[in-house]
Order: sequence, then structure tokens, then C-alpha cells
Amino acid sequence: MQFLKCIKNKILLTLLALPVSLILVAQDTKPVAAPVTEQGYNQLAILLMIVIIVLAFVIWGMGYVLTALGKQLVDKNKNGSKVLSLILLLGFSLQWQFATAQDAVTETVKTVPNYGGLSAAAYYMFLTVIGVEFVVILFLAFSIRRMYSELLPEKKKPAKSSSAVLSWWKKMDSKLFTKAVSVEKEEEILLDHDYDGIRELDNSLPPWWKWGFYITIGVSVVYLLNYHVFGLGMNPTQEYNAEMQKAKIAKEIYDANNKDKIDENNVPFADAAGLKVAQGLYEANCVACHLKDGGGSVGPNFTDNYWLHGGSLNDIYASIKHGYPDKGMQAWGGQFSPKELSFLASYVKSFVGTKPAAGKEQQGVFYVDKAATATDSSATAKPDSTNSSK
Repeated sequence: MQFLKCIKNKILLTLLALPVSLILVAQDTKPVAAPVTEQGYNQLAILLMIVIIVLAFVIWGMGYVLTALGKQLVDKNKNGSKVLSLILLLGFSLQWQFATAQDAVTETVKTVPNYGGLSAAAYYMFLTVIGVEFVVILFLAFSIRRMYSELLPEKKKPAKSSSAVLSWWKKMDSKLFTKAVSVEKEEEILLDHDYDGIRELDNSLPPWWKWGFYITIGVSVVYLLNYHVFGLGMNPTQEYNAEMQKAKIAKEIYDANNKDKIDENNVPFADAAGLKVAQGLYEANCVACHLKDGGGSVGPNFTDNYWLHGGSLNDIYASIKHGYPDKGMQAWGGQFSPKELSFLASYVKSFVGTKPAAGKEQQGVFYVDKAATATDSSATAKPDSTNSSK
């Protein structure tokens, strides 16, 4: 009786600790969600995570109670040690699952949100975990009730009631989970072999385990027919090629809708108003290294058409945007907009051919405009072809 009172106290303490654990878990959850708030998580993810962790606390508490009852029942009845060892293993494993449940929840929350604040996979995974936890709690409740009744003295054991839920659970447990043979019929499935005084029962495999194998066999057949016989589905290589083609089409549509976009590959030459804006930016930020007339001091000379990193408008834009910190050229992409950078590139390009007061020596490679060269060669080829035809 003293042990039963102890068990009742443990159950009571477990139930009383649940509100406290809810508060503690809620406090622990906030810093976990804080780093990912920039990804747009709403309160649904945090709420589901709290529910999962609270149910994990409940499972841990019930597993602890089940373990304690199992130990006491082992002491009372040594003959049932095999069955009870499995129950004890279940109790310890449930406590271990509680220890890992919080990490799994944390990883789930990091899913990219796109479905009610969560991805569809994460949302249904949350619901699946909660459903599994409810099933485990139901199983533990029946196990604790059954073991508690075994510990009661014979005269104090409650009369067995034919509850509809209990009858349904026993039926499902017998058909789907254990397919256990009653103790009275164990002699019918005893094996004839004697292993050093140990006799074994010819128990069947759990039905859920066998059906798991059957399902995997069915899935493998469907997979084989779908991907390798009829060709209805796409293999990973085909899926990759389809995704790449889809991305290519999306890029073409994006480029068509953003023809005026300015980047390293598309830098238009500025008009007079743009050059005026660029002059103000240049004199405020670039004169210290390149002088007002572009002759160069610490930085290179802009007037001689010799360039260290390419002399096209796109090259100059990229040099201004990204800079060359190893040579003392800072990156201006974070301070100026793309349009302002294009104005500056055009203004720097306009220095070519001018006469600075004190130009710095040539640095880099002489730049030849390929487009201009192609135009000149085509213009020269026309009279030659005409003359040759004469």
C-alpha cells in the first residue's frame, strides 16, 4: 500500500507539473524562434511546437510512472520478467524520445514558410507528430491502468468492466499490434527444442511489422513500373533538366520585363543630365585619388585609355561597384545606386582623350573598343569588295 501511495503521488506531481512545464517551454521557445523571424514565421509554428513539447513532457512523465510500476511488478512476480523487461525498455525509450523531441521540433521550425506561415510539409509533420504523441499517451494510459490493477491485492482489484473503448483497444491490439496469444494457450505454441532449460514460444511477428514489409514491396513495384517500364514519372535527372528549363524560361521573362535594369552586363552611357550628376559625385568622392581632371595621383590616369581592369563601360562599372581593396580602391556599390554607378562609369569614360594638367604614367593595358573596331573593319571592307567586283 505504501508503494501505491507513492505511485499516486508521482502521478499527481506529474499532472501538477504540466502547467509549470508549459510556462517553461513557452519561455524556452521564444529565443529559438527569434533568429528566424526574418523569414516570416507566425505564431502557429511556435504554438504547435509548444504543444509537441508539452505532450513530450506528458509522455516522459507517464513513461517514468510506467517504469516505476514495472520495477515493482518485477519484484512482485519474477515469472513475468520477460514481458516486463519489454515494458521497462518502452518506458526508458519514451524518456529518451522526450530528450530528443525538442531538437526535432527546433529543426522543423526552420522550414521555409509558404503555407499559412509554414511549408505544407512542416505543417502536416507537426500534425503527424502530435497525432503520434496522442496515440502513445493513449497506449501508456492503458498500460499504466493495466499494471496498476496487477499490483492491487486480489480483494481490492476492481471488477472488470466491459468498456466499449477498452474492448475496441484490446481487439485492435490483438489484430494489429501484438497478435499475442493468451497465457492459457501458450502451451499450444511452445517449441519442441530445449535451449539449456529455456523453452521458447513460436510467436508470430507483429502484424504492423509484416504489413510494413508488404507496403514497401507494393511501393517498389509501383515505382519500378512508373519510372522504368511505362515512363510515367521523371527520374531525378529528368526532374533536374525540367527545373533548369523552367528556370531558364523564368529568367527570359524576367529579362524581358527588365530591359532597363542596370548591372555589370548592361550599363548604358549617361546623357548630359546624368554626366552632370556624376560630376558632383566624382568631385565629392574621387578627386583625392584621381584628381579633378582625371590625371591620377594615388589612383590611375583616366585620360590615356590604359586600364588595369578593363576599359569598357561594363568593366568600369564593375570596378567602381566592387572595388579593389588590395589596391586601395574601395567598393562603392553599397553607397551609390546602380544608376548613379552607371553615371560615374560614363563620367570616368568621358576623360579618355582629354589633356590633364599633370597626367600620371600609363598603367595597365591599352583598351580597344571591339564594337568600334568591328564597325571600322566593315566600313573598310565595303570599298575593297566593290573594287574587286569591278
